[in-house]
Amino acid sequence: MTERFTDPERLADAIIEKVGRRIVLGLPLGLGKANHVVNALFARAMADRSIRLHIFTALTLEPPRPKSDLEARFLGPVIERTLGGYPALAYAEVQRRDALPDNIEVDEFFFQAGTRLSVESAQRSYISANYTHAAGYLLERGVNVVAQLVAREGDRHSLSCNTDITLDLLAARQAGKADFLLVGQVNEQLPFMPGDGDLPEATFSHVLDGQGVQFPLFAPPKEPIPDAHYAIGLHAAGLIPDGGTIQMGIGSISDAVAQGLIIRHREPARFGEALKALSLSGTSPIHGERFEAGLYAATEMFVDCLLDLWKAGVLKREVNGAVLHGGFFLGPRAFYQALREMPGPERAKFQMQAISAINELYGDEDAKRAARVDARFINTAMMMTLLGAAVSDGLEDGRVVSGVGGQYNFVAQAFALEGARSVITLPSVRGSGRKAASNILWSYGHGTIPRHLRDIVITEYGVADLRGRTDRDVIVALLKITDSRFQTGLLEKAKESGKLEKAYALPEAFTRNTPERVAQALSPLKGAGLAPLLPFGSDFDSLEESLLPALGRLKAAQAEPRALAGLVFKGMGQRSGHETALARLGLNKPKSLRDRLTALAVRGALAD
Repeated sequence: MTERFTDPERLADAIIEKVGRRIVLGLPLGLGKANHVVNALFARAMADRSIRLHIFTALTLEPPRPKSDLEARFLGPVIERTLGGYPALAYAEVQRRDALPDNIEVDEFFFQAGTRLSVESAQRSYISANYTHAAGYLLERGVNVVAQLVAREGDRHSLSCNTDITLDLLAARQAGKADFLLVGQVNEQLPFMPGDGDLPEATFSHVLDGQGVQFPLFAPPKEPIPDAHYAIGLHAAGLIPDGGTIQMGIGSISDAVAQGLIIRHREPARFGEALKALSLSGTSPIHGERFEAGLYAATEMFVDCLLDLWKAGVLKREVNGAVLHGGFFLGPRAFYQALREMPGPERAKFQMQAISAINELYGDEDAKRAARVDARFINTAMMMTLLGAAVSDGLEDGRVVSGVGGQYNFVAQAFALEGARSVITLPSVRGSGRKAASNILWSYGHGTIPRHLRDIVITEYGVADLRGRTDRDVIVALLKITDSRFQTGLLEKAKESGKLEKAYALPEAFTRNTPERVAQALSPLKGAGLAPLLPFGSDFDSLEESLLPALGRLKAAQAEPRALAGLVFKGMGQRSGHETALARLGLNKPKSLRDRLTALAVRGALAD
């Protein structure tokens, strides 16, 4: 019989009484963590060193940490507005200080990007794993408690945002391969998602519910889409056939892909013109037709832009009554609200499943093959070697930025499914001015996707089709989508290695890969209002949105002292105006010299 609690401290005592003083606690990836439950158990273990607590999880969510004073001025109120009230996970802060006692372990197989780079204990306890292997590793550790955030309707509970690993663990428990307590914490803001994660209360040993344990869901603000990402998104949108299948993750590149698909569906002529302008060869997109049959999504992450594709009539091909099968979700507040308020029959078109069902083909393989026709698995990388290996999760010094997640799973599917392709996207350059560096490298001391699985790569400068091609032709294809500031050095490396003939010269047309050319190609779409910074809504108010372009210019100028000085001098000629914007940043009455210079630079950027 399910025991119900309103006090997390009493619930922690009940769990310890049931399983003993060794707790192997499984927490879902991302949004679905039962924060009050884990914090209560963590507090018990911190106070009583005879309790051994081993936490196994991924994607521990924390609010963004601004990297500069100006960023803090801008983002501080936004973070408070969107993430205020979200209860911090106590283990994360203690781990960040490298202060976990010997009786507490925290293992993660995926990090919130960049947040653990300097946390030595987190780097030591990272587990490099495919998403589909995580449940098995948790079972090997002897998991005896799984604590998850759930939605409730009557006597039913939905795993909602995280069916991913929990359903696989429950299947193992049903088969007698595991014995653990499933502890649910009810959150009233969590949408009740029908399907495999809709469970009777008896599935849970304990449930925590009540007004004292309600909290706002973690809702990261949407990121503006820069020109490079828009160009990548448009190129990708031209590779997806009507009637096909799509998978993609979170971020501004995925938003750009979605917006590209919507432009293609609503205004195919403009879409074709934009891709011709972006393409140095002036060719039309492979696919520029409207969506009559529509797309179906088989994606580990249900991101909010997929909901926008459904609203736009692009995501409409149904498989067993669903336009989307996903394993977990995370997004802005408006996304959660839309799912909560959606009529039941419409919400049933978005089915959450076990990650083993999404990320692998085995298990009902014939049906999966029939459903995932013409699949395009779109994922991002940080860097790419000139021989086609993708670097998506870590650095060559061994430190982990994020994790493998499901990227390898989908790349492997692309080679296993007839007509499917893996699409790796990345901006060709990071940084600006003197700090600009190429993301396409000759070699790198770490890899996520090996070069023998090279397929399609997209940068803002075009599409490189690498599947089945020789090393020589792969190098040439990637050079053609590399920023021209870095082509010469890479070309010389390839020739020195003997992989490229000494007499080879890159065609002149491909030596014009510059940000300015991309901006010019996108100008007609922007002028028509089809490529806004935030096409799918925003947690920024109108004043904040108006500040985004200026702050972007200022951030770019900070890499080039001369450009930054230029903004300051321009600001000196703008002594009036922009007072509301400066007040929003707390710079309307600067006191220190640094603040005065920052205010002038902001005025100059706004004047631009």
